[in-house]
Amino acid sequence: MDEKAWGGRFGEELNDKALAFSASVDVDERLAPEDVEGSIAHVRMLAAQGIVPLEDALSIERGLAQIAKEIAGGEFVFSDAREDVHMNIEATLTERIGASGGKLHTGRSRNDQVATDMRLFTRRACEHTAQAIDGVLAVLAARARTEIDILMPGYTHLQRAQPVRLSHHLLAWAEMLGRDRGRLLDAAKRMNECPLGAAALAGTTFDLDREATARALGFRRPMQNSLDAVADRDFLVESVAALANCAVHLSRIGEELVLWSSQEFGFVEMSDAFTTGSSIMPQKKNPDMAELIRGKTGRVVGDLVSLIVMLKGLPLAYNRDMQEDKQPVFDAFDTVNDSLEVLAGCLATARFDGERMRASLREGFADATELADYLAAKGVPFREAHHVVGALVAGAIAEKKVLSELSLETLKLGHAAFEEDVYEALDFERAVERRCLVGGPARAQVERQTERLMGELSARAVDVAEIAARLGVQETTR
Repeated sequence: MDEKAWGGRFGEELNDKALAFSASVDVDERLAPEDVEGSIAHVRMLAAQGIVPLEDALSIERGLAQIAKEIAGGEFVFSDAREDVHMNIEATLTERIGASGGKLHTGRSRNDQVATDMRLFTRRACEHTAQAIDGVLAVLAARARTEIDILMPGYTHLQRAQPVRLSHHLLAWAEMLGRDRGRLLDAAKRMNECPLGAAALAGTTFDLDREATARALGFRRPMQNSLDAVADRDFLVESVAALANCAVHLSRIGEELVLWSSQEFGFVEMSDAFTTGSSIMPQKKNPDMAELIRGKTGRVVGDLVSLIVMLKGLPLAYNRDMQEDKQPVFDAFDTVNDSLEVLAGCLATARFDGERMRASLREGFADATELADYLAAKGVPFREAHHVVGALVAGAIAEKKVLSELSLETLKLGHAAFEEDVYEALDFERAVERRCLVGGPARAQVERQTERLMGELSARAVDVAEIAARLGVQETTR
């Protein structure tokens, strides 16, 4: 096939600059496995329907299998002159097996072809990223189990608020990522319909068996409207939106690791394998990987915006603008997958400083709410108790003391309801254990949360112990 002669209507070759501007093979060659898979399913159906002779279909399938082998081995040479991955494969096939290669495109357009390729790719990519999330969840589950004894401040407004377990905080990260996993798999279910047979926009006069090709490619059913089949890209928007949400969660985790590893916090020391030094300051140990996870979120959000803006003004059905859908999709999946892999390594090899976390509890008046709850339990209206404890905190700050260092006499000056047992209420371990409601930070609840996560991972055949061992999960610093 002479690619310069594609389309007999034209008497003049495409301008070289226009050809370079419109070529997409440098991006969409990544779809080659899906393109071959879809083509084989299509030609088998054509033969089964008697539309293409069986001999031609077998020759086409053998040729496609050989091309796929060469692509997988890095031996296939893609040409910009052939514009895209589809024409590269079809033109090469026809060169090798002759005119029968041209029969592959019977009853098909590049419009429904690329829509099918993108659904096949994105469906698999969602499942792959879900597996990458499982890798991080496995590390969080392993660390939540080993860090169960460490108490730390929980924060609001980045101010020390109330005591929680470090494991409780790690499991909060797991909940966030678990929802991201669910969103990706939901998107994969919704996109699981096959565009093949929609042709350019209005179907075809050939007696295609669309159900057969849909089944062969693992789709639930054919898409029900030919215009929608070639024009729709909301499955990409939904998938990249889920990736952007995941990237935002990863950024928030990365930000906390950056804060916690600073000398001001001192809660965690990141492994040398996931930090860098300074070109001028020899004492520095920078949490660059956590910062990059945070920084790359902007790329993924940008990928989502690119898709939405590209689609917002397009009439039905196919428009060439839609060629621009692939790069942001590929970039979003690649960036999130890389970030998940790096985060798993960061979390597995980090060393948490339990002593520093407990010291921060004492220094930050994280037991103030316990004091207010103590008074409320004695029958003092909570708003009054809140005011009393606020005044006691102000006094303790002035005396450079923590609440547990205030004498009972001083406490009684704040309110007569204080008794000797008030100091039990100021014990951080007891404070945490009193919060034993579902979702709380008490040991029993954190253990329940951890076991639930471990059970979910086990049901998905995720080997937490193997992942923890492979990534080198560290013992904490008590």
